Amino acid sequence: MTRLAFVAPMLLIICSAAMAQTDGTGAGIILGEPTGFCIKHWMGSSSALDAAIAWSFEDDGALHIHADYLLHAFGVFEGDSERIGLYYGIGGRIRFGEEGKENVIGVRVPFGALYPFEGAPVDIFLELVPIMDMAPDTEFGLSGAIGVRYFF
Repeated sequence: MTRLAFVAPMLLIICSAAMAQTDGTGAGIILGEPTGFCIKHWMGSSSALDAAIAWSFEDDGALHIHADYLLHAFGVFEGDSERIGLYYGIGGRIRFGEEGKENVIGVRVPFGALYPFEGAPVDIFLELVPIMDMAPDTEFGLSGAIGVRYFF
């Protein structure tokens, strides 16, 4: 029984390390605008749902939640850069205003690049996101962030 208690977790670790980052669900951190926790769930080999709960530093700061539908293209670059994936998508966000401030609802159009590490269930990403806030006022903005995720 003790041997099974040792072998089973080791097999799970080995299998998760061998898993590609274009499958499963990953969680990690996002740094920039906003900064917080992110999660990504692959729906197929090129599409995924991505979301974050984070702190936005715009104005005086506020809680920020967003969710995006993303499409990916791998192998755009030749040679060692084949693993780099480019992505784009559409989503929404809400910034919860502090006391006395209004909540902001907007549309996000993320563009980014990701690099899944070979043999490890980890990826890093960089994204630039044009935003159109639609309520309470229409405003245009831009956010950007880098991040890392662990896939399980």
